[in-house]
Amino acid sequence: MPVADLLILFLGLALLVGGGEVLVRGATALARSLGVSPLVIGLTVVAFGTSAPELAVNITAALRGQGGISFGNVVGSNIANIGLILGISALVRPLAVQRSLARRELPFMLAASLGATLLALETV
Repeated sequence: MPVADLLILFLGLALLVGGGEVLVRGATALARSLGVSPLVIGLTVVAFGTSAPELAVNITAALRGQGGISFGNVVGSNIANIGLILGISALVRPLAVQRSLARRELPFMLAASLGATLLALETV
């Protein structure tokens, strides 16, 4: 791999980390100014911002009649977000999850997983 490619790679990673820092600070400030929980901002504003590129891919795939790519993108993205991003975050700094939050959200996550599995089987 040429040196120029490595420089571009590391520059891109540095910009990505910097952009993530700006996003977190901005989202935290927005939550404070609106008087809402950072969880609410994370579930709405941050989620939309980070999902916008995937939305573009899914729309393009759907317009081209490639629904499988759209479905795979959604499922793969969720697996990566939960498995990689959440896992790495927990390794860097332990995450505290309130038992009541997990108890409230778990049934919805299981129902969504079951629904996605049934849709993937194309028998629904």
